[in-house]
Amino acid sequence: MQDAVTSLIQTYDVTGRYLDRDAMDQLQSYFASGTARVEAATMINANAAAIVKEAGRQLFDEQPELIRPGGNAYTTRHYSACLRDMDYYLRYATYAIVAGDTDVLDERVLEGLRETYNSLGVPIAPTVRGIEIMKEMIKQMMEEADISDTSFIDQPFDHMNRELSEKDI
Repeated sequence: MQDAVTSLIQTYDVTGRYLDRDAMDQLQSYFASGTARVEAATMINANAAAIVKEAGRQLFDEQPELIRPGGNAYTTRHYSACLRDMDYYLRYATYAIVAGDTDVLDERVLEGLRETYNSLGVPIAPTVRGIEIMKEMIKQMMEEADISDTSFIDQPFDHMNRELSEKDI
């Protein structure tokens, strides 16, 4: 797993270049958002169960067919598995928020997920929507805490959704 700093340095090292103005600007941006990233992680950690529960409720309100007989979240076991997966996405998104890099998502979440979901017949659209709901909730919580720049929250959630959406599972 890498963070924004090691990822940037690795890119420059591979090409044999010194850090230029663009690299310095990227580093400055990452460090400037450090306090907000830690505050976001703290807020998510303190509210993770509530975020997952509410995101699940909203998802199933929007798509009630998922919890009806024949739906992918029908039965307590499937419903619990769905919430467990949402918690998993939230936890790794939190790591990526702090790191300022989506590398951990590729390594620990997305690699192999397509094959797993495909083999289990899990539809991807509700997964993507659940991730989007969690992102919206966290951004709202950040705004309520008077943290105005929440753009770094988008990065991990959008990355997961983009990677999942662009693939035919």
